[in-house]
Amino acid sequence: MKIYYTYVLRSEKDGHFYIGLTSCLHKRIYQHNIGKVISAKALRPFKLFCYEEYQDKTTARKREIFLKSGQGRLFLQKKLKGVKMIVEE
Repeated sequence: MKIYYTYVLRSEKDGHFYIGLTSCLHKRIYQHNIGKVISAKALRPFKLFCYEEYQDKTTARKREIFLKSGQGRLFLQKKLKGVKMIVEE
């Protein structure tokens, strides 16, 4: 059975979140950090902030859509409260 991941990366450069969906989490994070994901290339490098596992792609996609919504962003901000991030320039 294939596992799908909804993931949230956080840019070490400026703290922005990137939310996505994949079936191979480690490979996808690597692709983000080497610049293979054009929409997020300028935000590199990334660290994994959180992820969730799902048994089917449809459920994982629904969660990705939620996290990208206004309510989902508020949820992530609450989860982030109290977490400090070091940004190197």
